[in-house]
Amino acid sequence: MNTPKRLTLGAAALSLSLPFPLAAQDSPDGDTDWSEDFSDEASPAEAIIVTGRGLDPALSSAIYATTILERETIIASPSGRIEDVLRGVAGFQQFRRSDSRSSNPSAQGVTLRALGGNATSRALVLLDGVPLADPFFGYIPLSAIAPETLGTIRVTRGGGSGPFGAGALAGTIELESAEPSATAGFLGSAAINDRAETEASGVLTQKLGSGFAMASGRWDRGQGFFTTPADQRVPASARAAFDSWNAALRTVAPLTDTVEVQARVAAFRDNRTLRFDGADSFSNGEEASIRFVGRGDWQFDALAYMQARDFGNVVISSTRFTPTLDQRRTPSTGIGGKFELRPPLLEAHDIRIGVDYRRADGELQEEAINTVSGAITERRRAGGATSNLGIFLEDDWQIGPLTINGGLRADRTSITDGFYRAVSASGVPVSTLVAPDRSDWALNWRAGALLYATRRLDLRAAAYTGLRLPTLNELYRPFVVFPVVTQANAALENERLEGFEIGFDWQPVNALVLSVTAYDNEVENAIANVTIGPNLRRRANLPAIEARGIEANLAAKFGAFSIDGALAWTDAEVRGEGASLPLDGNRPAQTPAFSGTLTLGWRPADGWQLAGTLRHTAAQFEDDLESDRLPPATTFDLFAAAPLWGKLSLIARAENLTDEAIVTRNQGGSIDLGVPRTLWLGVRYGF
Repeated sequence: MNTPKRLTLGAAALSLSLPFPLAAQDSPDGDTDWSEDFSDEASPAEAIIVTGRGLDPALSSAIYATTILERETIIASPSGRIEDVLRGVAGFQQFRRSDSRSSNPSAQGVTLRALGGNATSRALVLLDGVPLADPFFGYIPLSAIAPETLGTIRVTRGGGSGPFGAGALAGTIELESAEPSATAGFLGSAAINDRAETEASGVLTQKLGSGFAMASGRWDRGQGFFTTPADQRVPASARAAFDSWNAALRTVAPLTDTVEVQARVAAFRDNRTLRFDGADSFSNGEEASIRFVGRGDWQFDALAYMQARDFGNVVISSTRFTPTLDQRRTPSTGIGGKFELRPPLLEAHDIRIGVDYRRADGELQEEAINTVSGAITERRRAGGATSNLGIFLEDDWQIGPLTINGGLRADRTSITDGFYRAVSASGVPVSTLVAPDRSDWALNWRAGALLYATRRLDLRAAAYTGLRLPTLNELYRPFVVFPVVTQANAALENERLEGFEIGFDWQPVNALVLSVTAYDNEVENAIANVTIGPNLRRRANLPAIEARGIEANLAAKFGAFSIDGALAWTDAEVRGEGASLPLDGNRPAQTPAFSGTLTLGWRPADGWQLAGTLRHTAAQFEDDLESDRLPPATTFDLFAAAPLWGKLSLIARAENLTDEAIVTRNQGGSIDLGVPRTLWLGVRYGF
């Protein structure tokens, strides 16, 4: 069936060329324009065109609160980091305010709509359809995502069914690789900042018959900044040094005139230091995926993937400044796949039928260390496996100006082989747990409607349920952020979401689009780190986390000027009846009531651009008891590009230009800070 020819928010956002336009694409010196090799007109004799994309978004994607980020925005963030790009989406939140250069990797959980509360992701993050969350911890390896390789990002807030629907409690963030015309030939960039930290990246795209291959690599390194305030530093205080790289190879080729195959292999390594000398962490991974996409009358999307990840971390005593714990390794693996079929069965109906599967397994390997003698006092091992098999059916039914969506999803979840074992240095058992295997079926659904009320106004409403399994980390791994110890809980139950939302997309004039959504979401059995004593917490299922709020997005362009804004206001609270300490009515940890971003852009001529971004995050609490407060933070960032010669551009960036003190952690007055004022200067070629 044909989609109505009207400008919804997503399409309008794409057409308005939001604040960061491409830098220096013209080639006045006569250089070959590689993008022509990948255009539909480049080879008239070739009837087969490949894109490297998945299937087009379903009609129902316009029913749910969705924001689309274009490539122009993705490749022009002031920090050059993917998390900075996503901060422009209303309601996006990391567990902590630190970025992927100055945080512990295991704390890089992402969520939407203030449904956080711990470091595990409650939003599902996909790259070309593949889930990115670490199989053991559930965090997102943000430093392994190279923004310059991406074409679009689609963020859908709110839960729901569909492919890989388990885990999408707060929403879904879909990263899609750039099409070959956007990266044709060679793209390269290099930059240095005022602390002599460097970043370098390259993307090489080569046409191969009717297909193409894309190779990419990136390396970021630096001494970092002091996360510890000056008045709290000791001789052992260290800068947040970082050294990370990632590399990937992606190939796309046609099998028939309607079917293409996409294959990808990638690897990454990330080393960081946090707060004290010797408090080093590492994370690394390798992954491979293969995908078959059919765009004929019977459309289909078949995907299989495998991941191997590892993580290590040394905990330093904040009193003796010597190692107290060496989490040597946490090897884990993830495998999965999906098959989605879109059969042309009924007129005016878009039907999707499919199945998906995910399995994660891993094992913690760590040693406790005597802070005086340095001798090992205890050896610990913990791990297990989780899996999820989902079957889904969804239909979009168009009745004139009304589109109705309905979907059902059944999930078979299992938690198996769970254990925790601690022995003394001499091998004497200290603690042993063998968790019973368990499995369950869960039924989830979503339904919604979109009414094209007028040529410029869309009205939408939706309701949904969702599911998330506890991670192996939450089930079996205790951890220490000195001096606070957090215990694991092998009896954790699955989280369940119930929610609804109403909203509108309004385009009063061609140059302006406004989207507003009001929502009410509740996560039952919400997993949180619950305080049970001085310096002691335990993971537990709370009765619920409730979040009610309003999200607004604005996109506008007036001549050379553009405006991009996002606001999120949330009234979130914990239902904590039955907890050992009073939590009922408290705001979830690390959850601000308000956040907003506003970007003003100016593009006076091709290749020239200037953009300034103002961001504000309201106060939030460090812990579940609301005993430690993180004050509000307001930052101002800048991005500028100027053409030098041909496809070469000069790039200037500024992070936190006003040098705002961003408190990212506060435990009893022990504070960590986020990125200070940082100035970058670099060059780009081919972007």
